[in-house]
Amino acid sequence: MKLLFLTSRFPYPLEKGDKLRAYYFIKHLSLKHEIYLFAVNENNPDEKSLDNLRPFCKAIEVVQISKTQSVVNLAKAIFQKKIPFQTAYFTSENGKRQLNQFIHQHKPDAVFCHLIRMGEYMQDITIENSLLDYMDTFSIGMKRYAESGSLVMRTPAKIEYKRLLHYENKLFNQFKNKIIISKQDQSYIPHENNSSIAIIPNGVDADFYHGTISEKKYDLLFIGNLSYAPNIYAIKYAAEQIMPLLPALTLAVVGATPTEEISRLQSKNINIIGWVDDSRDAFNQARIMIAPMFISIGLQNKILQSMAMEIPCVISTMANNALGATPESEVLIADSPEEFKIQISRLLSDEQLYQTIKVNARNFILKNFNWTENIEKINLLLANDAGKES
Repeated sequence: MKLLFLTSRFPYPLEKGDKLRAYYFIKHLSLKHEIYLFAVNENNPDEKSLDNLRPFCKAIEVVQISKTQSVVNLAKAIFQKKIPFQTAYFTSENGKRQLNQFIHQHKPDAVFCHLIRMGEYMQDITIENSLLDYMDTFSIGMKRYAESGSLVMRTPAKIEYKRLLHYENKLFNQFKNKIIISKQDQSYIPHENNSSIAIIPNGVDADFYHGTISEKKYDLLFIGNLSYAPNIYAIKYAAEQIMPLLPALTLAVVGATPTEEISRLQSKNINIIGWVDDSRDAFNQARIMIAPMFISIGLQNKILQSMAMEIPCVISTMANNALGATPESEVLIADSPEEFKIQISRLLSDEQLYQTIKVNARNFILKNFNWTENIEKINLLLANDAGKES
């Protein structure tokens, strides 16, 4: 069928989790459908980014939202009390007009809306076969941020939490099908029928991410988008509370757009590396991946990739709630600085434990996080709804 794919960021390069999920959805859905990609983006994508999507798309339309327009959108949202600020940020009246023209030109049979941020673009769309990818429960993430973020941001975060709560519930009733990344996130969606949301986790390209014998330069690794609030919190937690307990160890911090706050954490045993073109290089240089995630939502791609690379992971209970790995077999769990110290020390001193965890971790990924199988569930949802319409 002709599938209209809506996304609030052009899905390349893959430096953010939502872009990675959208990219692989498009790639695999294109095997059975004609993909018509409509993306909102802060900048026009370069040719390299476009070239990475063109093989999978029949047509691509990008609406550029300028910084000025985004600021205006946020100002207007102050008076639109039922629209989340992050949805308003990506909404453009000109973009809506372009979308209507795009639909008129290509006449898609179904629409795939990636994230609630594109919710306002759906208001005038009459395509019955519709699917919303919540991905994460943004409201619960904002609630946690309101409880643990900086004092300056707590009041705005509380307001955004209430708006997200309302909007997630509203959009539930506007789509025929809904999907989400984990059982944990499904339970947080504020709708009485949230159990009907299909759970579609991310996958891992296990042929791309696989363990290799390499020289280890760092003891510990944290990898992720370095301007994302939950990651900033986790990195500061690692630098200020875990590393002082392990003064002989080294930590590499890898990811896109490190903030000044993160860059200032550079020290003799903490290396703020920033963006790398191939994340496998970072994984291969580290002995252990840590994920002290305490305000995060959704499934952490960095953990999936690390496990596929046979790099043992020490993660928080909250991170594992979405992952569903078996503690002491596939991951080690820690929820305090002292527990992180103990679990990291165990892995570095017990070679048998290290080998057991890394082998079991990859097997867990191979069994549970396969893109092809996950996308087939989406194909079934779209096909079933198409059948109802006919």
